[in-house]
Amino acid sequence: MTYTTLVSATELQSLVASGAPLMVFDCSFDLTQPSAGAQQYADAHIPGAIYANLDTDLSALHGATGTVTAHEADEPASGGRHPLPSRERFAIWLSSVGFANGMQAVVYDRNGANYCGRLWWMLKWAGHDAVAVLDGGLQAWQAGGGAVASGAEPARFQSNFELRPPLRQLASAADVLAALQQPGQTLIDARGAPRYRGEVEPLDPVAGHIPGALNRPFGDNIGADGRFKPADVLRTEFEALLAGRNASTVVHQCGSGVSALPNMLAMEVAGLGKTTLFAGSWSEWCSDPSRPVERG
Repeated sequence: MTYTTLVSATELQSLVASGAPLMVFDCSFDLTQPSAGAQQYADAHIPGAIYANLDTDLSALHGATGTVTAHEADEPASGGRHPLPSRERFAIWLSSVGFANGMQAVVYDRNGANYCGRLWWMLKWAGHDAVAVLDGGLQAWQAGGGAVASGAEPARFQSNFELRPPLRQLASAADVLAALQQPGQTLIDARGAPRYRGEVEPLDPVAGHIPGALNRPFGDNIGADGRFKPADVLRTEFEALLAGRNASTVVHQCGSGVSALPNMLAMEVAGLGKTTLFAGSWSEWCSDPSRPVERG
């Protein structure tokens, strides 16, 4: 069986036991302490899991400095604080860790699915559909009796991951600007309400939001048990937010294209179909003073 949205801890245990081609990725991270995720992984992770670092593996950055690496021969696929690497660069990384097209990918973090959604989306963008988020993260795995390992994992043989046509769409800042406040585009901003309203801005030089964007903080998708809310609940909540707008017009954004992904995943779990990501998000949008800003 192929998992394409969520996978439970019990289902993952069955996958592991079955011996099916599988790779698990730990995407734990902390924006305020970029080295913390790697340390958390070293302390405890699902046995065999590969660590995927937001800054160095899933972005066209070197460390937490925000500088594009000197050896990058290709252009990043987006702007913003966490610019996407090109699909080709991403495929090179997947190959380097031994991930192959015939594998099921399972991604997780210990941060309420804030970071693992990035790798879920990037694999879809690379044309790989068999990727799912571990519902409830490492906490759910441990609560279900799953073992954990510490330290480094043995190196894997390099594979040859082949890019396929993208299964999810990427919008640029120019795309968003061209369709701003038109019926064919509905922006959903996943940042917390105070940042969305422009009352605080801890990370970017300008406070506020893209004009017309709706606000749904990404944490609203997670229930008290740490798992995604049931599909019918998510559907009701998103339909209330959209207020008659077509779900297919949704473009997701946040601060830097990372925490927007739980909203996209939740819409798919809710049966509302595939939507689009503006990966540059607010950090790219506000970098150009000619682009309009809304507050309140």
